[in-house]
Amino acid sequence: MKILQWLSEWYASQCDGGWEHSYGITIDTLDNPGWMVNIDIYETEMYDRPFEEIKINNGDDDWMFCRLTNNGMIFDGAGDPSKLEDILNVFKDWVEKTL
Repeated sequence: MKILQWLSEWYASQCDGGWEHSYGITIDTLDNPGWMVNIDIYETEMYDRPFEEIKINNGDDDWMFCRLTNNGMIFDGAGDPSKLEDILNVFKDWVEKTL
């Protein structure tokens, strides 16, 4: 399954009439340049699940960071312009391994 289809299905599975009014997924660009991904996991099955932070820093053209922020309520990923799919796959792998 392609990552955007998987993410769309994960998002839809969280929508319960309430969650989607306060939480969601944000994919944005950074000016250094790169990608920023924020996925609200509060009130999902992923909240309070352990996540091992990822730090890759091999220079301006090869970097990626994934972690939980806001007291574990947000999956936060950032990376160079080539890392959007990698960030989303980190989230997908974590969800699939945790459940």
